[in-house]
Amino acid sequence: MSMTNVEVLRAYAAMAALSHKMVAAAAAADWDGLEALEAQVAEQVAALRGNEARVVLDAGERQQKLDLIKQILDDDRQVRDLTMPWMAQLSKLINNTGTERRLAAAYGAV
Repeated sequence: MSMTNVEVLRAYAAMAALSHKMVAAAAAADWDGLEALEAQVAEQVAALRGNEARVVLDAGERQQKLDLIKQILDDDRQVRDLTMPWMAQLSKLINNTGTERRLAAAYGAV
């Protein structure tokens, strides 16, 4: 099924709205909500895949698409900025737990 110009732009607008919600979820440390929103974005991407190449946008529509993509990328950067400290902390905890296990295996429980 081929998408129309309007449907393509609606899909980008939906992704932009979802990416904005992702920023809010990351700021609130709502990791389950963030994951659910990521799944919704993936659905939008899947809907676009293969259809978008068949759509010819006029200059105004191309600019609208570009503006939406810029917003999505900006939101993505904000999500990464918010999640990187949490990911680093999680990595540190995992590494510490692994070290503790190796020590316990090597020297036994104290």
